[in-house]
Amino acid sequence: MILAVLLLSALATVVPGTIDASQRGNNSNPQAYALISGTVFDPDGRTLYGVKVKIRRADEKKARWELSSDHMGEFAQRVPVGPADYVVWADVKGYKTPDGRRVQPGEEVKVHIESDERQDIGLHLSW
Repeated sequence: MILAVLLLSALATVVPGTIDASQRGNNSNPQAYALISGTVFDPDGRTLYGVKVKIRRADEKKARWELSSDHMGEFAQRVPVGPADYVVWADVKGYKTPDGRRVQPGEEVKVHIESDERQDIGLHLSW
């Protein structure tokens, strides 16, 4: 009986899922990043869903990241920390607005990242 009590008390101290902070991975400090976020607008100022957004470093020719605007016209992309310039643009090839109109790409937006920061931009399309 005493042996059973000692065994149960020893097992109670080693319960799965109860890991103290010294046993955890270093998840309290995840890898740092910067964030480029923005919203895609049609020429009338309404947000647009499903527009392809491309991002490249300013010193590169091809897009490094490609994503689409969400139902609120928003997008966000993590980029490495550190001084860098990026170019962001909308690729509207084959895209039609919900009312069937075609839009033209607006101007590319240049973004400068210095550190682990967030830069918010707007992509404004034209008719």
